[in-house]
Amino acid sequence: LQSGSSISAALSKHPKVFSEFYVSMVKAGEESGKLDEIFEYLASYLDRTYALSSKVRGALIYPAFVMMTFITVMILMFTMVIPKISAILVESGQDIPIYTKIVLGISNFLVGYGFILLALVIVGGFFLYRFIETPVGKVAFDNFKLSIPYLSNLYRKLYWARLADNMNTMLVSGIPMIRALELTSSVINNTIYQKILADAVDSVKAGKTVSESLSGNGEIPGIMLQMIKVGEESGELGSILKTLARFYSREVVTAVDALVGLIEPLMIVLLGAGVA
Repeated sequence: LQSGSSISAALSKHPKVFSEFYVSMVKAGEESGKLDEIFEYLASYLDRTYALSSKVRGALIYPAFVMMTFITVMILMFTMVIPKISAILVESGQDIPIYTKIVLGISNFLVGYGFILLALVIVGGFFLYRFIETPVGKVAFDNFKLSIPYLSNLYRKLYWARLADNMNTMLVSGIPMIRALELTSSVINNTIYQKILADAVDSVKAGKTVSESLSGNGEIPGIMLQMIKVGEESGELGSILKTLARFYSREVVTAVDALVGLIEPLMIVLLGAGVA
């Protein structure tokens, strides 16, 4: 800044901290002379985004922690406790029930091949991570997220809320529609929706409306398309998008709360079955 650079140009030199969306918003504020309002919009947007993402992450951390703890305890039981008991059972010479044989078989397998299995899991996890980082892997993983029962609905509502909120924030800040769609595509964090928005950019450039450009892919809900169409016809698209963002944000919170309520009894049943 002291050497004469604009704020947006200075921020763009640090892409790991300031996203393309953030820099473009600041640039729009500089060009329109409303930089103070833009920073208020950004602060509010970041606060909403953080609250929504934290809600989703918080709902998934609890079951993940419980499952990891359960798996760790079971592995310790199979590799350290049961082998000592199995020797006593075998030496007794009595007929062993089928359930006990299964447990002893699992224990013997883990004791004999546990390290090999662990190595395979680590190597498999590494290659899976590398695959997900590739373009083909990202598409496959994003398709998988949108096919998981119940969770897919949660992910979709999260993407719809993010799409509407981003678009509203940029249009209110004076960013052109095509640029707003491009930037939303870069921050929505799902390759399927990035492709939808990239196709929408081409359609808008060809003269179609936003509602027409977003239709026909099966991922954008009809009510959202109708609301956007009403916003275009009435000249209140920013206000409509703000309403949609609030609605889908509430839907995400409701879905997360329902998921948390469903997870707890499922965890009890699963842990009970494991102990049994």
